Amino acid sequence: MKKTVAIIGGGPAALLLAAHLDEKKYTVTIYEKNATLGRKFLVAGKGGFNLTHSEPIEEFIKRYTPPSFLKDALTGFNNQDLRDWLDSIGIPTFIGSSKRIYPEKGIKPIEVLTAILNVLDKKGVVINYNYTWRGWSDTNEPIFNTGTSIKADYTVFALGGGSWKVTGSDGSWLKPFKQKEIEIKPFKASNCGYQINWTKQFIRKHEGSPIKNIAITCLNQQQKGEVVVTKFGLEGNAIYALSPKIREALTSKQKASIALDLKPALTIEKVLNKLKSSSLKNTTDTLKVHLKLSPVQIGLLKSITSKEEFINLESLSHNIKNLELEVVGTSPVEEAISTVGGISLNAVDNNFELNKLPNTYCIGEMLDYDAPTGGYLLQSCFSMGVYLAKYLNKQI
Repeated sequence: MKKTVAIIGGGPAALLLAAHLDEKKYTVTIYEKNATLGRKFLVAGKGGFNLTHSEPIEEFIKRYTPPSFLKDALTGFNNQDLRDWLDSIGIPTFIGSSKRIYPEKGIKPIEVLTAILNVLDKKGVVINYNYTWRGWSDTNEPIFNTGTSIKADYTVFALGGGSWKVTGSDGSWLKPFKQKEIEIKPFKASNCGYQINWTKQFIRKHEGSPIKNIAITCLNQQQKGEVVVTKFGLEGNAIYALSPKIREALTSKQKASIALDLKPALTIEKVLNKLKSSSLKNTTDTLKVHLKLSPVQIGLLKSITSKEEFINLESLSHNIKNLELEVVGTSPVEEAISTVGGISLNAVDNNFELNKLPNTYCIGEMLDYDAPTGGYLLQSCFSMGVYLAKYLNKQI
């Protein structure tokens, strides 16, 4: 006789779990609070559906904070495994110039979701919509807004984080877990805007401008890429990847110091030589012509440094390579691309099973870990879903 698996939540982790559970061993039911599955999955596809990254898996694993708890899941179903599986269900992918992986051009996010749902349909997975989980009964059975409770051999929660509330991922599930005395962490914004108190003159001229080909350092961790100047502060991949370090500093000191390297391809000696060898009398012209700095980069230098520092070539070269900015806050969780917080990693074992509730598992963004943008968060959810499916398939 088949065992039963109840999956609560219908995001990427849940979908891949259901797709890889052995239908000969399990009857699988997904309980989704919305009228459709994968709403956050589709939101991720706006502006280009970045499914994962092509980085070697050894380096891939290091992108997460902490990296160790995902190692088995990521090596068991890595970025190439994902590409192979997607190709097998009719979704070929390609590696973009950024080394990120996308569905082949012309394939829309809804088509990717439909292909996965077709796999579930062929496996006989039952999907119950408009089921919002409310907590547990006295006998530890999940209870829903319908007033019904369910009994399953295995229960898997894949409820998402606290960002993108419009998709239903609102983090309201924290309270029942806390009442159950399962260790949780409050949600905090990650991959979000970081607040910097710009001068009025600088933001008036440069709001919305990208700062490209730079490197940013925080607490000895460096990330190359680009950012965009906003009225609030900075956004973009170069600062998103530093989220754990920035949050660490904000938590301990209420502010975080970051340093921008505006010319990471040049040493400070080469920068200084270019400044000194210029025949141009105007410093701004020298920066434009010989160092190819953009107007926003020059404007940033002028807004941060004094006039004396700007015209002193030694001081200027130092600031070009190490321009310090002070981060004083983050954008709200509701505006973040992703969150950290949720179920503490101390509350689950190596197979994502809750220590206090046997045969009950938590996977995906509802766990307390950090992933940068670039396909890393989606890959982690996919990998956890497949890892748990393989583990459960071995139980029978």
